[in-house]
Order: sequence, then structure tokens, then C-alpha cells
Amino acid sequence: MTIVVLMGPPGAGKGTHADHLAGRLGVPVISTGDIFRAQVAARTELGRTAQRYLDAGEYVPDEVTNAMVRERLAADDTRLGFLLDGYPRTVDQAAVLDEILAAQDRSLAAAVVLQVDPEVLVHRLLRRAEIEHRSDDTEVVIRRRFQVYDDETSPLITSYAARGIHYEIDASADIDTVRVRVHEVADLLGVAAQR
Repeated sequence: MTIVVLMGPPGAGKGTHADHLAGRLGVPVISTGDIFRAQVAARTELGRTAQRYLDAGEYVPDEVTNAMVRERLAADDTRLGFLLDGYPRTVDQAAVLDEILAAQDRSLAAAVVLQVDPEVLVHRLLRRAEIEHRSDDTEVVIRRRFQVYDDETSPLITSYAARGIHYEIDASADIDTVRVRVHEVADLLGVAAQR
């Protein structure tokens, strides 16, 4: 069983590489971003709440996110493991994830972190905003999201490193090069899961 969280700042390529990492590990991807966007598109109460936070470059409140993740991790397709994309983002969310997994007699195998220079990411996200017409990708909001990431998520990465489950990938290269690096980490995790 392999349970992995995929982390990195906005625009680092989590969405691009999550499917490849999960496919290599043979587990489903669980993306909170996809869940939020689906709720926004459906104009649910949760979606309207999430949209306000996303447009401001803020995280959706923990109580909402934690409840969605708890429900999702109880689904049958997660029995053999899963890859979480976009959760946990904070030390508090990580504690909730640990509780959820402990209640299921499971534990986190790895935190895979995609690292890219922030200025490269600003350029990437502004380009994506032009192509996809995303309301949450203005330069002011992008820079705010980086600040929130540094404040909220960097301590979590430090915590996972202290637990010895942190794998860092330089994701500043082209997609194919980064994909090779992702596969190398996936293969290491696959070998570790078989022990």
C-alpha cells in the first residue's frame, strides 16, 4: 500500500505530474483543487464559499477541506493507496490526515515536493491565466498565493523532512525531464512499499 502527498507551490506542476506519479504507483489521484472546481462549477454552497477564497489567493477553510478529504478517503478505490494533490497544505491539516489514516490502520509513505524558482512560476501562471481565462491567476493573487504557501506549507515540508519521508524534485526543467525525475521517485517508493 502506498499513500503519498504531492506538494509544491502554485504552478510547480502538481496537476501535470500527479497522474504520472499515481499511475506509476498504481493508485488514484485525489485532488482537492479538482473537487473545489467541480463544486464551483456546480454553484453549490461549498463552491461559492470556495470561490471567494480561491479568488483572493487564500486557502479554503480547514473544516470544509478536512470533511471533504475524510469522506473521499473512505471510498473503495483508496484501499490500496492514493496520491493526494493539494492536501495537506498546513501542519494542522497534516495532523488531521494522520488521524484519518491512523483510524484506517494506515500511514503516509512519502511527501513528494516539486520545487521551482518563484519568478519562473509567476511567468508560468500568468501564461496559464491567458490560455485558460482563470479568475484566480492575476499577478497580485499569484504572489499572494506564494506568500500563503511560504507561511502555511513550508513548515509542513520541514516536518515531513524530519519524519524522513520527504522527497524533493527539481521541477524547473521541461515536462519530459521532470517526468523522468517523478518516475525515479515513484520507483523508489514502489520498492519501499514492497519491503
